[in-house]
Amino acid sequence: MSKHIAAFGEVMMRLQVPGYESLAQGRTLNYSFSGTGVNVTSAVARLGHTGYMISTLPKNPIGDAAMSFIQKLGIVPSYISRNGENLGMYFLENGFGVRPSQVTYCNRQESSFNTATTDNYHFQKIAEEIDVIHFCGITLAMNDQVRSQMKSLAKAVKANGGKVVFDCNYRPSLWGEGGYKKAKSHYEEMLHLSDLVMMNEQDAKYILELKTNKLERKEQLIDLLPIVAQTYQIPVIAGTHRVIDSANFHSLQGFMYKDNSLTFAEPVSFQVLDRIGAGDAYTSGILHGEINGFSPEKTVAFATVAAMLAHTVVGDTPTASENDIFQAMNHASLDLKR
Repeated sequence: MSKHIAAFGEVMMRLQVPGYESLAQGRTLNYSFSGTGVNVTSAVARLGHTGYMISTLPKNPIGDAAMSFIQKLGIVPSYISRNGENLGMYFLENGFGVRPSQVTYCNRQESSFNTATTDNYHFQKIAEEIDVIHFCGITLAMNDQVRSQMKSLAKAVKANGGKVVFDCNYRPSLWGEGGYKKAKSHYEEMLHLSDLVMMNEQDAKYILELKTNKLERKEQLIDLLPIVAQTYQIPVIAGTHRVIDSANFHSLQGFMYKDNSLTFAEPVSFQVLDRIGAGDAYTSGILHGEINGFSPEKTVAFATVAAMLAHTVVGDTPTASENDIFQAMNHASLDLKR
């Protein structure tokens, strides 16, 4: 079953130091374009849906390059406006061994997206044309204007019978000191509007200030997710638990709460080529499973393997098709394809 799926968010330029050098060591940078919305809409397009990006790009050659990149990913750009002069950027240094990878943001608040007024968008028209809208906590952290736009668009989509997906994606560096308290009311508004939420027990404990006396992460999920689902009337909550053995070898286990039941996938372990964007691949896998009526067990297994495969490609954007994911689920992906 194919759906029209849109994401509201910032398109960013990714500037990566080649190899494993630090910014201080390196002398060249490789650039591409990314963002949570870009990753999700590209991933769902690979899975057979129609992906739309709702954003604002600068009206200059940098914006032209970003637009070209987005179109190559199979994303429909018809909801992208052009205004302003700036694009948000982030610099990526690859980790190795015990040294973790590092992301440094630059020029976020001055970007065309974060300074765009609501007049740049036609929210009612968009809400009438799409089936699903995706938002993330990174966008929610930007400023009051963007937060207002998010909530208005979510309400418009709900009013037109569409579904709202919200990825908590809390980033301490974006909210600043006292960030959890600043964020709580905004997160609660989005949760009340959401049909599918990506979160874990850390979000429930620190953003929503829920209490548990359990020590193990799984036990905390069992304690807290039913409270979140009932309090905010959320049909589906999903997320992952990650174990980092080194910067280049991780384990991942997906989970999903639906119909008063918590389902865990079998853990997967893998080498990491590029970690960024893997959470977006997981989100797209959960969304695809829900759209197609997969069982919770199949959905969470599918999404976990989608996230695993996203670690094996360079760049933020997942590239796996439905067939690629099913093959990997069946352990058939290591043979040479001719």
